[in-house]
Amino acid sequence: MALGGKTKFLLSLFSAILVWAYLNYSIPPPSFELREWKQTGKFFSHGDFKIFYKDVNGTGRPEDVVLCVHGFPTASYDFAKVWEGLNGRFGRVIASDMLGLGFSDKPYGHSYTIAEQASIIEKLLKMLEVEEVHILSHDLGDTVALELLRRFLYRQKSPGKGAPYLRIKSLCLMNGGVFPETNFPTLSQRIMQHQWLSPLTRLSNYYTFKNSIGNVFGPNTQPSPVDFADFFALLRWNDGHLVTPSLLQFMAERHMNREVWVGALQNSTVPVHMIYGPADPVNPPVFVDRYRELLPQATITVLDEHIGHYPHWEDPMAILMAYFGFLEKVSPLTQPQATGET
Repeated sequence: MALGGKTKFLLSLFSAILVWAYLNYSIPPPSFELREWKQTGKFFSHGDFKIFYKDVNGTGRPEDVVLCVHGFPTASYDFAKVWEGLNGRFGRVIASDMLGLGFSDKPYGHSYTIAEQASIIEKLLKMLEVEEVHILSHDLGDTVALELLRRFLYRQKSPGKGAPYLRIKSLCLMNGGVFPETNFPTLSQRIMQHQWLSPLTRLSNYYTFKNSIGNVFGPNTQPSPVDFADFFALLRWNDGHLVTPSLLQFMAERHMNREVWVGALQNSTVPVHMIYGPADPVNPPVFVDRYRELLPQATITVLDEHIGHYPHWEDPMAILMAYFGFLEKVSPLTQPQATGET
């Protein structure tokens, strides 16, 4: 039986209300911890854009500085659970939100590249008068760190060129797509890579986001409801979900620049370590074999089998223990005492 005009109108209205409710489902406000993270940070200018960063003095040796480089689609807040531990080991701890992520500006229609993200970090460190750093990175941050490493190695071979003010003392990576052949992006990431599908980002909401990011955490180390809400708040800050397709072009860059970035690891004069959570569908355990095959001179810590793609959030104590163990071998806090023998 044909529907009357009034019935059609009511059904259309009801459908519109459901869509509106889906897209505008309210979530709890950002937690006190996330608000405090922002309030204790600062901004600097990159062209017309503002970049959020944190620069904190720790209680370690003044000359020991660590740079934390976060992943996608989150922000420097990823390091909140290891921040205090890092403060106790280093004289200075620095982290920033990449352009397009976290509290940094998120220009729509911008061409986001790994090169630009690396240049922003170099600019920040120069502004802060930091000449030497240890790097701790994750996910997308691993790729940015590899570009920083490539530039550093180039400067070593070509004195006087590039940015001579930055020296990398060590590099510690975490669960990133270092090798494109062992990296398997999530379904939503594969879809959003296609710019012509970018309007679909407007259909995402808290539920779809929670399901997508929850899938890359370990089964027993899922974020709390407050964590999920904070991650989502960071994504939606300044309509960040709308630039997701543009940001995801880094996956194509990984393929295009594979030989250059993997080559930087293979030829590194800098100590390299990987801390890896094996319950990671994006970088499954086949990654470990590839890492050991291609980087026999580097080291790796494989965490508990239940730790997933965000090890520094899922098991911060294990991360600090593994990272400090690596640092003690390459940059010990206490130097061996002389024996007096000749």
